[in-house]
Amino acid sequence: MKKYTYILLLPLWIVLYMNLANIADFLVYDLIQLEKGTHLTESLWFFIYEVPKVLLLLVLIVFVVGVIRSWFSAEKTRKALEGKSLFAGNVMASGLGILTPFCSCSAIPLFLGFVEAGIPLGVTFSFLIAAPLINEVALILLAGLFGWKVALIYVFTGLSIAVFAGFILEKLKLQRYVAEWVFQVKSNQPGLAEEKLTFNNRMNAGFDSVKEIVGKIWIYVLIGIAVGAGAHGFVPDDYLAQILGEGSWYAVPLAILFGIPLYSNAAGIIPIVAVLMEKGVTLGTALAFMMSVIGLSLPEIIILKKVLKWQLIVIFIAVVAAGITTVGFIFNLINL
Repeated sequence: MKKYTYILLLPLWIVLYMNLANIADFLVYDLIQLEKGTHLTESLWFFIYEVPKVLLLLVLIVFVVGVIRSWFSAEKTRKALEGKSLFAGNVMASGLGILTPFCSCSAIPLFLGFVEAGIPLGVTFSFLIAAPLINEVALILLAGLFGWKVALIYVFTGLSIAVFAGFILEKLKLQRYVAEWVFQVKSNQPGLAEEKLTFNNRMNAGFDSVKEIVGKIWIYVLIGIAVGAGAHGFVPDDYLAQILGEGSWYAVPLAILFGIPLYSNAAGIIPIVAVLMEKGVTLGTALAFMMSVIGLSLPEIIILKKVLKWQLIVIFIAVVAAGITTVGFIFNLINL
C-alpha cells in the first residue's frame, strides 16, 4: 500500500470510532425500533456498540505493534537476553515478552533456543509467562472496556508476576526437572543476516499482523462480547458478585480455581470479565480470574510437558497462581 493510503485510513478510523454510540442508537432505537430499558434492548445495544469498538481498537494497535515488531526477531530476542544477570534478565525477558509475537504454539522452539544460548531457566520462564499474559490484544481490550487506568494496572501486575515468578523458579534450582534431551540440543546453524526493511515493508508488516491476529481472534471477540451482552442485559446486579464471594477471603482463590481449567485468549475472556465487574465483582477478583485463564493456559501447559517434567509444571503453576492470588488480594484491599 502507498503512503497516502495510511494517511487516509486514520481519519476514517477516527470518524467511525467517535460515532459508535450514535450508530448503535440509530440501529437499535430508530432502525429496529426497540423499546428503551428492556433486557433485550440493553443486551443488543451493548453488543452493537462494543463489537466495532473493540475491533477498531484492535486493528489500530495490532497494526502499530506489528510495525514495531518488524524490528524484532526470535534471534534478536535470544541474543538480547544472553549474558544478563538473573534479576535484570527477568525484567528484560518480561518486557520482551510483551513486544514479541510469540504464544503457546512457539513455546517449545523458544524454550530450546533459550536453553541452548545458556539463558537461565528462570529468565526463560519470565518470557513465557509475559508473552501470552501481556500483549496488545489484552491491553486494548482492557482500555476499551475498563479504561486506561485498569489496563495499565494489568500491565504492571502482569509484569511483576512474570519477573518474580521467573526469579523464584530460578532460585529453586529446578533444572533437574527439565527433560534430559533439551540440554543435548545444539545449534549448528549460522546466524542469519538481518534483512533491511523499507518504510513500506514495515507498514505492510503491520497490515500482515492485522490480517493474521485479528483474522484469528475476531470470532472470540464476538463470542466474548455476546456472552457479556447477555449477562449485561439479563443477569441481576450483584448476582455474580455473590457467587464469587464479594468481600470474602476466598473470592480470589475461587476465581483462580474457576479460571485455570478454562482456555481462552484475551479477546474471549476480557469482555466477560468486564461484565463481571459491572455486576459487582471486585477488581482484584476479576483480574485474578482473567490472569488465571490467560496466564495459565492449558494448551501451553500441555505443550510444555514435552520439555518439562510434571514436577516442574506443578511448581510453575503453583508459583504463578501464588503471584496472581497476591495481586488479587492487593487490589481488593486497596479497592481501586
